Amino acid sequence: MLVVDDELTIAESVAARLRAEGFTVELAHDGPAAVTAASTFGPDLVVLDVMLPGFDGLEVCRRIQAERSVPVLMLTARTEETDQLIGLGVGADDYLTKPFSLRVLTARVHALLRRVERAATPNAAITVVGDLRIDADQRRVWRGGLEAQLTPLEFDLLTRLAQRPRAVLARERLLEEVWDWADAAGTRAVDSHIKALRRKLGADLIRTVHGVGYALESR
Repeated sequence: MLVVDDELTIAESVAARLRAEGFTVELAHDGPAAVTAASTFGPDLVVLDVMLPGFDGLEVCRRIQAERSVPVLMLTARTEETDQLIGLGVGADDYLTKPFSLRVLTARVHALLRRVERAATPNAAITVVGDLRIDADQRRVWRGGLEAQLTPLEFDLLTRLAQRPRAVLARERLLEEVWDWADAAGTRAVDSHIKALRRKLGADLIRTVHGVGYALESR
């Protein structure tokens, strides 16, 4: 694990909790050091604060993902949806808003790692829904013949929706089945990733059922 936060107390607390879970943990406290550590250490997961000296966590995430795909859990003191969408757009898989519970953080870390393990399992299935084509083996997606570049979590979310076209899946159910955890506050993570999918694949692809969840449309 790589933990990146310029607040030393938070960084050390997170590292101590993850080490207690059996993980090897490296620390970094600014943007450049985080990118260097990710390159040399090769972590299985990065816990990354947004506000960092040098350059911010969004730029760190962008540079890390450009070199090697790795799950990223972002920590942010910002609650604005725009900031969260930007983080997800540069490759973050999940986020926690400060202050947060170390128990919740640990649960999110384990869930992300389980999802990565599932994604590594070979699956040669091709799913076609209307003009949407999903190759689960290559983890590639096309709509109308044009390929879209999705983050790992976006891909998993889209695949889950495509398993039951037109069926409405509740936010809480998607949290359980895609993220491997569920709490009411986390439904905003679902909403943010849905917005990212619409931006990349078209606003008409996923229908919102207000107060319930989402459904994948086919045409």
